[in-house]
Amino acid sequence: MITSPIIPIWLMGIICIILVILKSKNIKTFIRQIIIVVLLFMINLRIMIPSKDAKVLETNLDVFFVIDNTISMLAEDYNHNDQRINGVISDCEYIIEQLSGSNFSVITFSNESKVQTPPTKDNDMTIAALKGMKVVDELYARGSSMNVVLEELENSLKKVSEKEDRNSIVFFISDGEITNEEKLKSFSSVKKYITDGAVLGYGTAEGGKMKVESISGGKEYLEDNTSDTFPYPKAVSKIDENNLKQIADDMGIKYIHMTKQSDIETKVEQIRKDAVKNLGNSDKKFYNDIYFIFVIPLLGMLIYETINYKKKL
Repeated sequence: MITSPIIPIWLMGIICIILVILKSKNIKTFIRQIIIVVLLFMINLRIMIPSKDAKVLETNLDVFFVIDNTISMLAEDYNHNDQRINGVISDCEYIIEQLSGSNFSVITFSNESKVQTPPTKDNDMTIAALKGMKVVDELYARGSSMNVVLEELENSLKKVSEKEDRNSIVFFISDGEITNEEKLKSFSSVKKYITDGAVLGYGTAEGGKMKVESISGGKEYLEDNTSDTFPYPKAVSKIDENNLKQIADDMGIKYIHMTKQSDIETKVEQIRKDAVKNLGNSDKKFYNDIYFIFVIPLLGMLIYETINYKKKL
């Protein structure tokens, strides 16, 4: 059993105390007054009990968010001046909401790839993983590459492909920037496992500066220490759409340049319509309201008091 008060308990307590203070001289009327106050308090608590037969909408989709979390994703050129990573989190939350009932998995890549969450229907867990992503800041000096995630992605897709009647959806999310002179590998080996999805490109051709933690504990824009000039200029990260389009072609999915959330709406709607939906049991706890148990006697008491009051007039 849990409670979810409609208004804060302390405020409802004050209201109830005031109602009790307005004591009636008639003892029977006062008792009914106390009962009404108690019923109001119980209704406000909004008591809920676990549901034994909760059903949720399920789909046959396994959705993979493959997310670049190198330092370049801090560049401030998403939707004019926001950090790319903030746009990624917001857009992924939208996808999760629209494709609710699917299995979601988060895979990040920087100097190494990591499965942050295996496929799960727990939307809250997936969103927590997205919001908890840490951008690896030393990579700008060491160089970044997208090849590092290929093996992890292929292994993850291969596992879910063993299940019957499941569709794998991949959202590959990056700015496409390669700074370590490494040649981009072909991602065509994963094409056979992918049903649909999109490569989502973040950033602009003009690029954006990246604000990072400074030694003093504050935040300052990253400097390009590879430059021959001193003081070092501010580092700028620019989107490389050629790399992203090549990955999209290899995977057999669409490339979308993300400047705002609406850029992904059509693709997500198409995936949602094509999904097979059914009702299934949920491992997550659901609760049913039982406030109506207290509403019925409250209405009866109020009707009685109204009739009784009119008789006294």
